[in-house]
Amino acid sequence: MTIRIVLADDQELVRTGLAMVIADIPDIDVVGMAGTGTEAVELAADLGPDIVVMDIRMPGMDGIEATRLITARSATVRVVVLTTFDDDENVYASLRSGASGFLVKDMALVDIIAAIRVVAAGDALIAPSVTRRLIQEFAGRPPASAGSRPAGPLPSRGPHVPGITEREREVLTLVGHGMSNHEIAAELFIGPATVKTHVARLLTKLDARDRIQLVIAAYEAGLVSAAR
Repeated sequence: MTIRIVLADDQELVRTGLAMVIADIPDIDVVGMAGTGTEAVELAADLGPDIVVMDIRMPGMDGIEATRLITARSATVRVVVLTTFDDDENVYASLRSGASGFLVKDMALVDIIAAIRVVAAGDALIAPSVTRRLIQEFAGRPPASAGSRPAGPLPSRGPHVPGITEREREVLTLVGHGMSNHEIAAELFIGPATVKTHVARLLTKLDARDRIQLVIAAYEAGLVSAAR
């Protein structure tokens, strides 16, 4: 199945460069390109793509508002933000607006293509290392080494999240720290399949669209904070 995408970026060089690379990829097809948020919303409505690759800073309507409108109007069109994370504090707002992930503009093109495939398959693009950067940026946490979470045992009690079990709270906390299902399984001494089940239940109970929204839920519930 061909993945149909719209590229939205106010820099023509970015749009054209990505389109040229994707032209040689048989399973991805660029069906439209937009230079503003307004154009992105219109193309998403007219063309019904699988993915909109969205810049944040664009003239007129920015990518955050465009993402909110696109995801509010369609349950099938997914948005991946393409931005410069280190100097763009609007990434968090874009995720709250319904984006299914985000890419950093200095990523290798092969990784950008792989990310598009991940989101098109229905998953969220949220590598553990990227999740930690989000938490550090918006919760003010000191940098943590890759592949680790803050030192100390997982607390048996903590902020209450209505409607979920204690085990689900533990899983949500570790998801919030950017841990993969296999890392969570090792931490809690349970099987990866069990973790997957807990994550699926959390998605349903918290009305979350994907794993990124679970990270946001963990952050907003106080399960992930500068104190941890």
